Amino acid sequence: MKTPNASSLSLIISLLSLILWATSAHTHEDFLQCLSLHSPNSNSISKVIYTPYNSSYQSILESEIRLERLLPPAPIPKSPLVIITPLVESHIQAAIYCSKKHGMQIRVRSGGHDYEGLSYLSYQGPFVMVDLVNFQSINIDVENSTAWVQAGATIGQLYYTIAKKSPTLGFSAGVCPTVGVGGHFSGGGYGMMSRNYGIAVDNIIDARLIDVNGRILDRKSMGEDLFWAIRGGGGASFGVIIAWHIKLVQVPKIVTVFTVNRTLEQNATKIVHKWQYIAEKIDEKLLLRIFPGKANSSQDGKETVQASFVTLYLGGVDTLLPLMQQSFPELGLVRSDCIEMSWIDSILYFAGVSGEPLEILLNRSSLVTYSGSYFKGKSDYVTEPISEAGLESIWRMVLKYPEDIDMQFSPYGGRLSEISESATPFPHRAGTLFSIHYGVSWTEAGKSALNRNMRAIRRFYSFMTPYVTKNPRSAYLNYRDLDLGVNNKGNFTSYEQASIWGLKYYGINFKRLAHVKTKVDPGNFFRNEQSIPTL
Repeated sequence: MKTPNASSLSLIISLLSLILWATSAHTHEDFLQCLSLHSPNSNSISKVIYTPYNSSYQSILESEIRLERLLPPAPIPKSPLVIITPLVESHIQAAIYCSKKHGMQIRVRSGGHDYEGLSYLSYQGPFVMVDLVNFQSINIDVENSTAWVQAGATIGQLYYTIAKKSPTLGFSAGVCPTVGVGGHFSGGGYGMMSRNYGIAVDNIIDARLIDVNGRILDRKSMGEDLFWAIRGGGGASFGVIIAWHIKLVQVPKIVTVFTVNRTLEQNATKIVHKWQYIAEKIDEKLLLRIFPGKANSSQDGKETVQASFVTLYLGGVDTLLPLMQQSFPELGLVRSDCIEMSWIDSILYFAGVSGEPLEILLNRSSLVTYSGSYFKGKSDYVTEPISEAGLESIWRMVLKYPEDIDMQFSPYGGRLSEISESATPFPHRAGTLFSIHYGVSWTEAGKSALNRNMRAIRRFYSFMTPYVTKNPRSAYLNYRDLDLGVNNKGNFTSYEQASIWGLKYYGINFKRLAHVKTKVDPGNFFRNEQSIPTL
C-alpha cells in the first residue's frame, strides 16, 4: 500500500480508534476523547464516519436499502459497527488498512437493490460498511462513445447523463433506474437492449479497483485475469471497484415500445408456447419480455393468468409491424398497440414513469420498485421449451397460491449467444432460451407473514424444477439467492463446498474465478456469504 498522505493518515488513526472502541469495552466518552486527541479536525472526520452512537447512523444505513424485508425491525443478522461514506479514494484505502489490522470484514455498497443485503449486513462477523454514495461522477466522451462512471452512481443517473450529451448514444444495462452501477455491472447487467448489444459486462473496457493491499489498479496494472473476473464474477470478492470505463452504444433516434396483455381466455398459453421458439431467434433489435401473473378474468369473480408482453424494438413501427406479422402473428400486434419514442423516453416507460421529466432519473429513491413492501426473489434459466401442458400446470400453480408469485421471462439469443460462455464469468450464452425471475412481495409486517411468503416462493421454485436447467440448475448473480447455499462462517470455505452455489451462478467459469481469487486475495479478506473461495 502506498504511504498515506496526511488526510488519509488522520482518517486511519481515527478509524483505528473507532474499531478499537467498537470491539472493546471502552466507553463512549473514551471514544470521543480518543477521536479528539488523534484527529486534528474531528468535524471533517465526522462527515465520513458513523457509529451507532451518531444520530445519523440509522438514516445513513437505511438510506439506500431498497428491500424492506432487510430493514429494522426485520431480523437483520448484524449491522455495521462503522459506516464510512468516503469522499476520496484514500478514505477507502484507509478503511481497508484499518479493517485488515483489526480483523474486521468490509462490505461495499453502491446502491441498495442487493437481493440479500450482503452489501450492508452480515451473517458472519463484525464489519465496516463502505458506502460509495459520494462516488457518483459520470464523464461522457461523445467523440469516442465512451464514459467513465463511478461505482456509486445509479444506472438512472448514467442514462440521464448520456442522454443530455447525445440523442444517439445509450448503454445496455438494466431497467430499474435506482440500481447502483457498482454491483449491477460487476454481476452482469441484463436489460432491454441486451439481445442487440450484449449485457453491461460485454461493454466494459476498463475499471479502477482498490485491492487488498490498498493499491489503486486499472486494467493494465490489475492484469487481464482480474479484469475478466470483475466483469460478471461480482466485484466484492476481489476488491473495491470505484469506477467503470464503458463503451457506449449507438441507439436510433426512434425506438418502439408496446405492452400487450393476453389472458388464458385470449389464448395466452399457445402464445407463450410459441414465444419460446421465436423470442431468442427473432431480429436482435427486438426484445420481447413476458410477465405472467394473476389477473381478473372476464368471467365474473374469477381469477385468471395474464401474460403481459413488454417490448422494446430499436427502430420504428413501420419496420416492427411486418417483422411481428411474419415471425409472431399469434400475438396479434396492431399499430395502435405501439408507441414510438426516443431511447431515453423508453427508459421512463419501462420504469413506469412515462411523461415525467427526465430529471426523475436522478432521484435515487423515487423509483424504488419494492418500496413499502417486503420482497424475496429467485431466478432460473430455460434451455428447452416448456410444453403447453407444462405451461398449463404452471398457470394452475400460480392460481393456487394465495400469495402473488410474480414471474418475468426474459429472452436471450442475438448478441448474447455470439459471445463465448467463458469470455466473461457470466456463462448464460448460446443455448439459453430465456431466464425466469420469480418474486413474491407482501405488505404485512411480522415473522408470520415473512415465513409464509418465503415458504411460498421456495415451494414454487421447487415446483419449477422439471422445466429449467439441471446439473447445475443455473441462476443469475444479480438476483442473488442465499437459498442456493452459503459459505462457512470464518475465513475458509472449500472450493467443493462453495461449488454448491457457485456453479449455479458461474458454470464452467467458477474454477477460474477461484484461481483469480487465490492469486489476488490469498488471505480471503474480501469475503461474504457467497464470495468466491480461495483454493
